[in-house]
Amino acid sequence: MESTIVAEDAVDGVDEQLIEQLADRARAEGLQLFGEGGLLARLTKTVVESALETEMEDHLGYSKHDVAGRNGGNSRNGVRGKTVVSEAGPVEIAVPRDRDGSFTPQLIRKRQRRLSGMDDLVISLSAKGLTHGEIAAHLAEVYDAQVSKQTISAITDRVIEGMAEWQNRPLDPVYPVIFIDCINVKIRDGEVANRPIYLALAVTVDGERDILGLWAGEHGDGEGARYWLRVLSE
Repeated sequence: MESTIVAEDAVDGVDEQLIEQLADRARAEGLQLFGEGGLLARLTKTVVESALETEMEDHLGYSKHDVAGRNGGNSRNGVRGKTVVSEAGPVEIAVPRDRDGSFTPQLIRKRQRRLSGMDDLVISLSAKGLTHGEIAAHLAEVYDAQVSKQTISAITDRVIEGMAEWQNRPLDPVYPVIFIDCINVKIRDGEVANRPIYLALAVTVDGERDILGLWAGEHGDGEGARYWLRVLSE
C-alpha cells in the first residue's frame, strides 16, 4: 500500500508546477528506506549512539557529567568516528572511548564494520505505539545475551528518550508532497509477530526527502479515514 498526498493548489509561494515536479522526481528516484541514500541512516545513527553511550555508562559505573566520575580512576575520553555498513546504508557513528582503553562495545565490536539485524529494530524503535517491553525484547535479541537485563533496560530507556526527541522535533511548515506507506516488521515480545508500521515520507520545497513519522499498528487495523486523521494530526 502506498498513497501520495499532493497539494492541489499553490501553498505559501510553492506553485503547482513545482509541486508536480517534486512529486514526479520523488516517484522516479524513489523514497527508499534502506541502502545507500536511504532515509533510515540517521535514525540508525541515533539508535546505535544511544546504545553505545549507555554501554559506556554501564562500563564506568556512572552517567556522563556525574560528579561520581571525578578523580575516580577511569573516565570518558571523547569519541572516535567509525563508519559501519548497515541495511540503512553507510552510517557514521561516534563511538565513546575511555582513558584506559578497557571499554569494549558490544553492539559494534572494535573491528566490526558491518552492522546487521538493525533494520526492523530501528523501524520499531522509531514508531509510536510500541511498549517498553516490546522494544526491550527487540534490543535483547540484537545483543544476544552479551549484556545484562539491567543494561538492556537502561539502553531501552535511553533509546526511547532519543526517539521521543526525534518524534517531537519541529517540522517544516509546508510539505508539498507526502507519501503514505505501510510495511510489516517482526516485533518480539514473548513471541515473534508481524506488525504493520505506517510511514509518512515527505518531500520538502527544496526537494529534500524526510521521514515525518512512523506509527505501529495492530493486526487487523484498518486504514479508514478515522485512523489516518489521527496519524496526520500527530
